[in-house]
This record gives sequence, structure tokens and C-alpha cells, in this order.
Amino acid sequence: MPRFSIIVPAFGVAGRLSEALDSVLRQSFDDIEVIPILDAPDSPAGTVAAAHAERDGRVVPVGSPPAGGLGVARTAGMAAATGTYLLFLDGDDTLTPGALAALDARLAATGEVDVLFFGHERVHWWDAGTSAPPLGPAPEGAFAPGGAPELTGVSVPAWSAAYRRDFVTGHRLAFPAGHFTDIGWGGLVTLAAERLAVQRSVCVRHLLRRQGSRLHSPGAHQLELLDQVELVLTRATELPLPEERLRPLFEQLFAAVLSTAAHPERLPAELRRAFFRRAAGLYRRHRPAGFRPPAGAAGVQHRLLAAGAHDAFQALRAVNRGLAQVARQAPAPRALRTRARYALHLRRPLDPDLAVYCAYWGRGYACNPAAIHAKARELAPHLRQVFLVEPDAVDSLPKDVEYAVLGSHAAWEALARARFLVNNANFADAVVKRPGSVHLQTQHGTPLKKMGVDQSVHPVVAAASGSFAKLLARVDRWDYSLSSNQHSTRMWERAFPGSYETLEYGYPRNDVYCTATAEDVARVRRDLGVPEGRTALLYAPTHRDHSSGFDARLDLEAFCEAIGDEYVVLLRAHYFYDRGRARRDGRIIDVTGHHSAEDVCLAADALITDYSSIMFDYANLDRPIVVFADDWDVYREVRGVYLDLLREPPGRVARTPGELAALFRDGTWADASAAALRAAFRQRFCPFDDGLAAERVVRRVLLGQPPESIPPVIPLAERVPAPAHSLVRS
Repeated sequence: MPRFSIIVPAFGVAGRLSEALDSVLRQSFDDIEVIPILDAPDSPAGTVAAAHAERDGRVVPVGSPPAGGLGVARTAGMAAATGTYLLFLDGDDTLTPGALAALDARLAATGEVDVLFFGHERVHWWDAGTSAPPLGPAPEGAFAPGGAPELTGVSVPAWSAAYRRDFVTGHRLAFPAGHFTDIGWGGLVTLAAERLAVQRSVCVRHLLRRQGSRLHSPGAHQLELLDQVELVLTRATELPLPEERLRPLFEQLFAAVLSTAAHPERLPAELRRAFFRRAAGLYRRHRPAGFRPPAGAAGVQHRLLAAGAHDAFQALRAVNRGLAQVARQAPAPRALRTRARYALHLRRPLDPDLAVYCAYWGRGYACNPAAIHAKARELAPHLRQVFLVEPDAVDSLPKDVEYAVLGSHAAWEALARARFLVNNANFADAVVKRPGSVHLQTQHGTPLKKMGVDQSVHPVVAAASGSFAKLLARVDRWDYSLSSNQHSTRMWERAFPGSYETLEYGYPRNDVYCTATAEDVARVRRDLGVPEGRTALLYAPTHRDHSSGFDARLDLEAFCEAIGDEYVVLLRAHYFYDRGRARRDGRIIDVTGHHSAEDVCLAADALITDYSSIMFDYANLDRPIVVFADDWDVYREVRGVYLDLLREPPGRVARTPGELAALFRDGTWADASAAALRAAFRQRFCPFDDGLAAERVVRRVLLGQPPESIPPVIPLAERVPAPAHSLVRS
């Protein structure tokens, strides 16, 4: 059997799970098994775990229903474990290098113990600082629990100790269900143990999440803290526990209780007195004989709790969290009059049938918001839908789309009153997230380049990104975030840490790639001016943060001369440069200003791009893609990337203009090898874009239908993409 079984619950931590598993598998001590606990094999975390299991036989994933919570997941892992010692690791934490070797050496020195407590380091999610909570005084070698009575276990996280498996199974120990499971587990384990030891070196780096601990979030689950306290104290009474051990156990348990009582915002108003009343009863029932409360303010809290004096306790704390702050908040639109009107509208009820949309900071009717808007007209006609645009985008709007100009009184009124707010970027910082409103972040691409807070380590990008604190305040407004593939799910979780729910529904803007017909393709080509009989190559380079202005990166005239007359190039610059561009130059058609990127993709027989996320969308069409990566090393270093595009490309790769032209002269841009690369790319990045994404979003978000009623995803092999023009001609 292995020396250590490391159990890793992985619910909602796909973005960092790979790092956690790697920190275990790369340990110098390798006599281990790793047991990721998953909600579903095909979940984002399940995909990560499966990839590790395929590479390393020591990884053995186990399923557990997420509704059971962390305790049930850990217990499921223990049932599957075969190691001599059990360790637990949260899916976004890591083992420090050499941790397992240090634990093994310590156990060799102390002999077999029931529990080996070890140090951990708390890491701020921004990596700005760390702290290592002390374990307290304890004998040097192995000792009985009475040798260190302050080490009660209730304040030590489960992932900060190693547990002898035979001891755990022999005492039939299991994690209590519900929240605060570490308190119950730690207390019961230490009460049952006979031999303990301490390893003071830091073995786990624990991530403090930006959104804070779930245990501090408000809700009725706070009452479960008292369940754990009662569980541990009842067991201590049954033993019975000696007074010198019972006193520190009692004091540490009620330190947690008093912390919650002192933060009433953690409990719904109607449960605050009930929590305090039950806590007071537990306090009086289990208070050790002769127990003396601590000195100072903490002692006063103990006495008020013992007396059940809830009102006096709250008056003492003088807690005022500013519950009316949102109503009094004064946002800063362009003018004082508009600001005052916005604040006034915030006091009016939400309009349950009003939905507000915006795309690319008001550039027009486009992308996922436009696709959702169109589908909502069909499935939710009762909604009033308002699209927000900049003044110079008004003329490009479809005539039957209701709109408001950004910054206008009408726009701010709509933002204040709307129940649904849909954006593929972000609304202005001044927009207030009102209770009852629903913010949907649709995103606008699959992340190849670093995004969000992940940009912070890349100076050029970070300098141009503005305040990350403001970015995260905008993220905090999101209720839902759309994802078009599991890679995106993981990266959005890293780049935009928040409490939103990810919807793996695909991108609504990509629905057209499965619903458009040959006639649609021909119509778009005519509208763009593509000559009949020509093969259209869409050239779509991305923006470079280290350059100013648009740089095509390729001499298109020379390229056209080199590849022959059968081709025409559709040039589409990044949307940063979509204003005031409209030119045709022989075989080069500038389509940058065309309102729909999806139309342009439909018209193209093949895509040439560098690092633009358009490649992930275009792959849904199953047409050839060529990567022109002339400055990959510079781009990767300056911008930062999430994957090595040159190792996993969607098709052929060229590093120079000559190589690019040669691919089209000899036909290898569309040969069988290119098709094989594209097939693997599509399998990874096109799992959900089946033509039904907009319907899924409307039904779930705007109509509030339950997840089980949402149309399932059509398998990739069963989809029929819109045909390329070459197929139309044949």
C-alpha cells in the first residue's frame, strides 16, 4: 500500500486544480496515491483530473455528489484510499516542495502516530502576502493529547494534518455533513487519538480566495456551526474528557461561535436571535465546572452569551455595516443632473420585464448580446429589450431594435431599472448591482492570451489595464458567466475570480455556424464583394499590446502576388481599429468595419490568423485554419498566454511570409494533416457551440427555467456546419 493517500475535493476549482495536482505528483517522495473527488467526470474539474490520471497511474478520480458538500466528498475519498496515512488538500491549494518527504521523515522519527499536525501558510489570492498560523506549544516527540491540551484540533484545518488510516477506520471516523465540517472532524479526531505529533515546517500553501471563506458568507448555514459545536462537546462529555483538556476545547469552540454572533450580517435577520439563544443554551449546558471567561472584551462577550442577553451583546459590538449604502451610493455619470436622476431611479422598483444589452463598450449590435437579444424576441416576447450604443453606432442598428445612447438619461434609467443586464465586456463602474437584478457576462472569445488579473505579472499589459480593484468590483456584479469550452471555464475562473455561476452553454454568436445555409453563405459573399469563383481567405490579426496602432504584420499585396489569382483576401483588423476603415484594393477587401464577424467568417473559405481568438469560433465551421506566428516568442513574453499554440495549433503554422505563401502554393494549407490538427482542436475547443447556445441562455437566464429543462448539447460528430463556398459551387 502507498505511504500517503492525498484526497483532493475538486468542486468549483477547475482553474487551479491542475496546479494542486501537479504540486503532489512532483514531490520527491513518490510512494503515494492521489484521489481527486469530482462532481461529474465530464465537469471542468473532471477533465483536468482525467488528463492527470491518463498521464500518471497514481491518480485515481472518485465521484461524489456536490450536494453532499465537502465533508461527504472527503469521506468518499477516505473510503477509496489505501494509503497508510490520509492527507487532504483543497483543489486550489498546493503542497510545498519536499512536504511529503518531510512528513515521512518526521513519522520515521516519532514512530506511528494517530495524527501528525503540520504547518501551513495562508496565501492571499493576489500573492501579496502570506502568514503561517502557529500550532502552539507541544512536546518534541510523539505525545498523548493531554501533553498539549491547547491542541484541540477544532482550529486546525483538515488539510493541515496527516491521519493514520487504520486509526480513522478503527474509530469509524467520518467528516460531519454540512458546513464547518473541519471543526467537527478536528474535534472528534483529537478526542479519539492516543498518540499525536507535530511537524512545524510549512507543508501546505492555502489560497485565501478573493470572495472570502464560504464559512463567512451569509445564510442559514451559519446555524450548522452550532451543530458541530454540540457534536464535539457531547462526545467530550461522554468520554468524559479531563478538565484540563475540556477547558481549552470549550473556549476555542465558543470563540468561533462568538465570532459569528459578533457579525450579524452572516445570518438572516430572522435567525439571529435563534442562533444566539441556542448558542447560549449550549454554553450553559457544556460550560466546564469552574470555567473562567477570558479577560477583556472577550470575557464580556462570554458573560452576555451565558446570560442570553442578545440585545446587550449587539449593543456592545455596535455593529453598523451600512445596510443603506447601496441606496445612498452616488454614482458618477457625465453630468450632475444625470447622476441625480440615476440615483432617483435606483430607488424605484426593478422592472421585471426589462433587459438591457451592450456589446464592445457600445460599438453596436453585435456578438453574444445581439444573438441573445434576437433569440429572446422569439422565446421571451414579453420582455422589453434595450440595446446601449455609442452615438456613432446608432445608424448601424437594425431598424426594429430599441436603443439608448450610452451616457444619456434614457440609458441610465434603463440601467437602474432593468432586471436583466447582458454585456460581453463590462458596464460602467458607476452601475450599481441591485438586489434582484441579474447580470450576465457573455464574454467575447476563448482566452489564448492572459486576461483579467492574470495580466498583473506582465508589466506592459498591466500598465494599460487600469485598476485591477475596479475590474474585480465589476466582476462582483456578475451572476452568470458564459463559457464556450472547458478551457475557458478554467481560465475565466482564474482571470476573473468571483462568485458567479459559469454556464457551459456555448457562445450564442456562434449559433449561426450551425444554422446558416448555402444560400446565406452566398448572400454574405455577394454583400462583401467577393468575386465569384475565388477562394476567400480571411486574414484576422490580433491587437498587440506592445505596438501602437494597427499593424497588419503581413504585406498583403506581396502575399497575394505570391499565392496566385485564385485567392482573394478579406482583411479584418481587431475591433479596436474598426472605425473609419472601408477600402478595396484589387484582391484585398477590407471588412474590418463590417458589423458582423460571423458573416465574415461564413464568407471565408479559410482563416489566416496569428493569435486572435477568432480561430476558436471559426473552428466551428470545420474549415482550414492557418496560423501565421511571426512574433510568437515576443507576443508570448509580453502578453502572456494560456496555451502553447504552436504545439496544439488548429492547422498549419507558418513563421515567415515565405512559409505562409508556400502553404497556399503547394496546397498543404488544406491537406489531410491540417484536417487532423483541426479535428483535435475542434474536439477541445468546440464542445458546446451546436446552434442552440442562445436558446439555452434565454431559457435559463431570462425565463428562469431549471437546468434540466435546457436543451442538451448536440455531439460534435452530429453537427452540420454551414458549407464553405467551395462546397456550394460543387
